[in-house]
This record gives sequence, C-alpha cells and structure tokens, in this order.
Amino acid sequence: MKKFALIMAGGSGTRMKAEIPKQFIEIAGLPVIMHTILRFEQFDPEIQIILVLPENQFDLWAELCKKHNFTKIFKLAKGGETRFHSVKNGLKLIEEEGIVFIHDAVRPLVSVQTLRNCLDTAIRKGNALPVIPVIDSVRISDNDSSYPADRTKIFLVQTPQTFHTSQIISAYNSVTHSGFTDDATVLESTGVKINLVEGNRENLKITTREDLIIAEAFLKRQL
Repeated sequence: MKKFALIMAGGSGTRMKAEIPKQFIEIAGLPVIMHTILRFEQFDPEIQIILVLPENQFDLWAELCKKHNFTKIFKLAKGGETRFHSVKNGLKLIEEEGIVFIHDAVRPLVSVQTLRNCLDTAIRKGNALPVIPVIDSVRISDNDSSYPADRTKIFLVQTPQTFHTSQIISAYNSVTHSGFTDDATVLESTGVKINLVEGNRENLKITTREDLIIAEAFLKRQL
C-alpha cells in the first residue's frame, strides 16, 4: 500500500526566542526537520514525503538543503492561514489511495515502532492516533476550586496521526469550519471513531529551549 508522510512545519520559534523557525534549528548536526524526515525514511525508504512550509520559508529551506547536502526527494506544499488550511494544502498533493501519516516537523524522535503501530492499525481500522498515558497526578480547575481527574482515562496525544487517504481528504473537504487543532478531531467530527495506539514517550514536540536540549541528547545517543 502506498504511504505518504505529510510533514507539517509551521512553527515560528517565538516561544523559544529563536532567530529562525524552530524546525530549522540545528541539533545533533542537522536541522530538526531533517532528522524528522530521515526517521520516516528509516521506517520506509519508499515513503513519499510532502513537506508543508510557509511560503516565506521556501528559500531558507532550499539554502539548508544545499548546506547539508540534503538530497531527499519530496514534494513541497505552501502553508495556509491556519494548521487546518496547511494540512488541506498538503493533502491536495496526494493523488493515490494509501495511508498518510500527518506529523509535526518538530517531533524528530518518533520511533519506528510507533510508526508501525500507526500503520498497522490504520490499515485494519482506517485511522490511528498515537498517545501516551499521563504519569503525573492531574487536577481540573473549575472557577475558584479544583478537583482530581482520573488519570487512567487521560492520554497525551502525539503525531503522526494516521489515516486512509480517502477518508481524511473527504473529512477535510466536508467540514464547515477550520477551528480544529488536530487531524483526528477533524475526522471524528464526521462521525468516525478514532483508534488509539501506543506512542513513545521520547516523541516530544520541540517547543522550548529545554525541549531542544532533551531532543539533542536523545538524537546523539541514537547516532
């Protein structure tokens, strides 16, 4: 079955006060986004990569590819006003039936096992959402009070959120608003059940400088 990886790279780096978008920050010898792409190619060398970038970052990406002699074959899609519109633009470049992994560019530590979990479940059940259980105690705030939550029922959502291409494309084309923050919720809004699969705890989303330090340590250990 044909496989696609839609790599979403819309970050600006403002929360970590970086001079360049966080997906382009270099750790362990390469920009974060290149580590992410290589992880998918490690999983399946034949996977088709679709990279979604803001148009004003195209030139910077080309410069980085030249600098690092990064010659991987990929399609490039223009990012939209919101993540919803960016994903929709990327999906337009898929012309065959298959499985699509929609993944944050700043999650370079997704494991091959997590990718297998997503693929196997998406093939059998139509979609897969990688999650990890909460290990800390959780409280819910309600105005001036708070109360404990049952953490056995709470999971942290990761990517890649994985789907049959026709199903997720249809969902994105059918919804009437763009306020969704993830892809599984878009599909769920059309009445489809979402299937949870086991993710990997080190598959963090790089958002802060502390995340960069942790991710680089993991990547150096794996090299």
